[in-house]
Amino acid sequence: MMNDSKIGIFEEVREFPDPSAARRFASLVGLDGMKDRLLKEARLLLDPDSLLAWSTKHHHQRIRLVEFFRDRPPLFIFAGDVGTGKTALAETFGDAVAREGDLRVTLYSLSLNARGTGAVGEMTSLLSAAFTEVKHAAKKSAGQSGKHHSGVILLIDEADALAQSRELAQMHHEDRAGVNALIRGVDDLATSNLPAIVVMCTNRLDSLDPAVRRRAAVTFTFNRPNDEQRHALLQPVLEEVGFNAQQIRTVVAATGPAPGRAYGYTYSDLAQRLLPGLLLQAYPAHAVSFKMAQEVINSHPPTPPFMERTA
Repeated sequence: MMNDSKIGIFEEVREFPDPSAARRFASLVGLDGMKDRLLKEARLLLDPDSLLAWSTKHHHQRIRLVEFFRDRPPLFIFAGDVGTGKTALAETFGDAVAREGDLRVTLYSLSLNARGTGAVGEMTSLLSAAFTEVKHAAKKSAGQSGKHHSGVILLIDEADALAQSRELAQMHHEDRAGVNALIRGVDDLATSNLPAIVVMCTNRLDSLDPAVRRRAAVTFTFNRPNDEQRHALLQPVLEEVGFNAQQIRTVVAATGPAPGRAYGYTYSDLAQRLLPGLLLQAYPAHAVSFKMAQEVINSHPPTPPFMERTA
């Protein structure tokens, strides 16, 4: 539960480990390489002693590479089209980090209310308050001897709404000040060496301020699932209800790019529209069938790619 001071700044504060987050994280198939890199990066930021232990074990000293790693701002950017798993991964990877490192991890999801009403100083004040809260929580997480037993993740979804490029001629002064506050918050966490990570999700990477993008330790790019990734998601579900290998391959192909449509289904199209639609087509009177799958695909086309509007 959030206390009154957090209402209006954070949409949610969640602690890990959490079983529901573990299930959601496991359901994100086709992202294994990204998951592995993200968990390694996050573990080293939240548990820096493990990096020193590695250096001592394999090089018998604290090598300078360790310092270069630890000097990076604790910022990850998740960028990609709608429905490709950015937010789902950002909301759940803290659970995997908590379980791997035997840590308690707290996720703070920043509310878009942090943009404020446009009043002078409001956006800056709200962002500053958010980072102050996260820094305070991270300080409590920091161990006395450098060994952390917990960590903090600040999630900024739809980050382009708060971190638009200050190079835009039409940008309001209040928005510029807000971006400055966001950058100061990230820099402050970096110089404080606290067990905290900032994750920004965006559909519009090019819209983010260059100074924000430069600070990212890693930018993870999310794409729509390819044939192999769609097969990994669909195969166990469809096989369980009696689809044979050829039928599954047909469904996989039908959910990919097609003549006159250069894009296929997103992960959320498959998991939140296609498969539930298939269940509803059969329930309550029939078993799921291949013909039903074809009908649902025809009636549930993929979400069009996000297109930046131009004046």
